Amino acid sequence: MSTWAYDGTAMVGRQLRRVRNNPGLAILTQTMPITMLLFFGYVFGSALAVPGKEYRSFLVPGLLAATAAGGIMTGMFQAAADSHRGVMDRFRSLPVSRTAVPLGQAAADLVVTAAGTVPLLLVGLAVGWRVEGTVPEAAGAMGLLLLFRFACTWIGIFLGLLTRSEDAAGQLGGATFVLPLLSNAYIPTGNLPGWLRTLAEWNPISAVTTALRDLFGKAPVPRGAAWPVAHPVAGALAWSAALIAVFLPLAVRRYTRGEG
Repeated sequence: MSTWAYDGTAMVGRQLRRVRNNPGLAILTQTMPITMLLFFGYVFGSALAVPGKEYRSFLVPGLLAATAAGGIMTGMFQAAADSHRGVMDRFRSLPVSRTAVPLGQAAADLVVTAAGTVPLLLVGLAVGWRVEGTVPEAAGAMGLLLLFRFACTWIGIFLGLLTRSEDAAGQLGGATFVLPLLSNAYIPTGNLPGWLRTLAEWNPISAVTTALRDLFGKAPVPRGAAWPVAHPVAGALAWSAALIAVFLPLAVRRYTRGEG
């Protein structure tokens, strides 16, 4: 095994042990989408009209996309905690690949996310959501979801290394809850005012949400939608690729330079 691969595997193992030693945080982040599904689905579901679908079926893909976007918060908090406590400085003093450290965090987050998605999918099936697409389409939807999570995690890692403060990361991470609200994750965007609809449909979460709805259930695309929503799979792939292309090198450079 090459040195880079060995270092990367070691960093993944460290991050997974970190999750195991702090199960409360993992349980909280994984149960929150289920709580929101039950709350929004049953409390607001009867009051929201969704063309062609029951609201809970409409909501499940949106919650999956919102959970993927949560990689910003978790990536930021973990990177900031390691920076604040001097762990990153310790890694930089060791003969460890500079890419392997942040990559290990991002890869471990994917493993945790993949496992944590299963309960949400099962609860979604229990409340009436169904996978109506083919098996390859469903597999593609899950791959797209994890790709977007990977991209969002790199945003979080960069911001965490930038702030170097757990308090600042916690406050900034809380603000990321607004992002799904400015998308089509929870409500259709067709009736929004023009400028707000444009903002929501150019939100990467909207492209991912629409792609999941299309791949899982052949949901119709809203008329007059912006390009990422009108071509959701291509839009989701383009957004994910762009975010990775920008924030992966920024995060690696920030880690390597180690500036406070």
